[in-house]
Amino acid sequence: MTQTKERLVDWYLMSFGEFEKTLNGEAQTRLHALRRKAISKFVDLGFPTTKDEEWRFTNVSPITNLRFLPVTEPERSEIRLEELSVVGLPDFDCIRLVYVDGHYASELSLTDGLPAGVTVGSFRSGLKEGNNSLFQSLAHHAGYEREPFTALNTAFLQDGALVHVPRGIVVDRPIHILYVSGRRSRPFLTVPRNLFVIQDGARVSIIESYVGIEENIYFTNAVTEVVVGSGSVVEHDKIQSESVKGFHIGTIHVSQQERSTYTANSVSLGGGLVRNNVIALLDGEHCECTLNGLSLATGTQLIDNHTTIEHAKPKCVSHELYKSILDGASKGVFSGKIFVRKDAQKTDAKQTNKTLLLSDEATIDTKPQLEIFADDVKCTHGATVGQLDEEQIFYLRSRGMGLEQARDVLTYAFAREVTQRVHVEPLRDQLEAMIHAKLHRGRIIQDDRETDE
Repeated sequence: MTQTKERLVDWYLMSFGEFEKTLNGEAQTRLHALRRKAISKFVDLGFPTTKDEEWRFTNVSPITNLRFLPVTEPERSEIRLEELSVVGLPDFDCIRLVYVDGHYASELSLTDGLPAGVTVGSFRSGLKEGNNSLFQSLAHHAGYEREPFTALNTAFLQDGALVHVPRGIVVDRPIHILYVSGRRSRPFLTVPRNLFVIQDGARVSIIESYVGIEENIYFTNAVTEVVVGSGSVVEHDKIQSESVKGFHIGTIHVSQQERSTYTANSVSLGGGLVRNNVIALLDGEHCECTLNGLSLATGTQLIDNHTTIEHAKPKCVSHELYKSILDGASKGVFSGKIFVRKDAQKTDAKQTNKTLLLSDEATIDTKPQLEIFADDVKCTHGATVGQLDEEQIFYLRSRGMGLEQARDVLTYAFAREVTQRVHVEPLRDQLEAMIHAKLHRGRIIQDDRETDE
C-alpha cells in the first residue's frame, strides 16, 4: 500500500475504536467478535489497486483520497415520505423498509399484512431479539477474508434488512428495501447489510434501492447475502440512483439449492464511481440463474459490473445479459466469469455483454470469461461495442422525428431489453421515466461542455 492508503486504513481503524466505545455490553457478543476479525482482515488487505487483477480497470483512488466518517448511530430523520416518492419510491402495493443513512426508519416503513411466519424487518432488531437464523447464515456466503470492501462492511455492521421466508410460503406483495442517503455536511460512510433467507419451495420478489436526497459526497458500501432454498423462486431487483458525487460498492452473494430459480435485475444510474459485484453459486442440480444488468452513465461517471456464476452441480442453467449506455466522458467496465466445476456436467450457460457508446469520449473495458472443467456442457459468451445506427436514425428522421428524439428512441430501445425483465410494473414504469430523465440531463451537460470548449 502507498503511504496515503496506509493512513486511510489507519483512519478506519481509529474510527472502529471510536465505534467500539459506543457499544457497551454489545462489545462482548458474537457479532462484535466477527466485527473485530473483519477489521483486522481489512487492515491486512488494505484497499485494492489497479495492480490487482480484479480491479485493474477501476481505480478506487477517488474513494481512498477522502476520509468518510462511518455513520454508527441513527439520527432523527427530517426526510418526509413525500420526498421519497420523488427519488425512489413508486406508489404501489408493497411491503416497505426504509433506511436513512444506513439505519432503519420505522416511521417511513410499512410491514403490515405479512404472511404468517415471514420475517421482514431491521437487521438491528433481529440481533437484539436473538434471531438465531442470522448467525446461521451471516458472513457464511459473503466472506470477508479476501474482499476488502466486504471486510470493511462487516467491521462496521449494524443495520440492514432481514428477510426470512419459511418453507412453502408465497409472499404475494413485493418487498421494497429503500436506502436513502440524506443531508450531512461532511463525507460519510454507510454499510448496509442485507440477509435474505428463502427456504424450500418459497416464492418472493425483493427490490433493493439506493437513492440520494441531495447531491452530496458519501460512500455506500453494501453487502447482500441471498440463500435460495430447494425449489424456491426469488426475483431480486437492485436499483442504484445515488448522487453523482457519491460512491457505491455493492456486493451480492447468492447460494442456490437444487431446482431453485433466482433472477436478478440490476440497474445503475447514479454514483460517480460504482462497482457492482454479483457472485452466484449454483450448488444443487437443476438450478436456474438469470443475471440481467443495465448501466447508464454520463459526464465522468464510472460504472463497473463484475459477475461470477459458478456451476458446482450438474444440469444447471444460467443466462446473463448486461448492457451499458455510455455518454460524455464516462467509462464502463464489465467482467463476467462463468465457472464450471469438473462434476457440473450438462451445464447450459450463456453470457452476453452489449455496450452502446453515445460519444467519442466514452470508453468500455469488457472481459467475458469461461472457465470450464467439465466436458459435457453448452457454454457461450460474447461482447459487442457500437454506436447508434446511422441508417436507423435516418429512417426515424425521415418519418418526422428530430435528431435528438430519434437518438433517444433508439437508445431507449437498447435499454428496454433489460428494463422489460423487471416484473413489478410500477417499478418498471419508474425506471423508464428515470432513464428518459437521465438521458435528457446528460444531453444538457454535453451541450454545456461543447459550448464551453
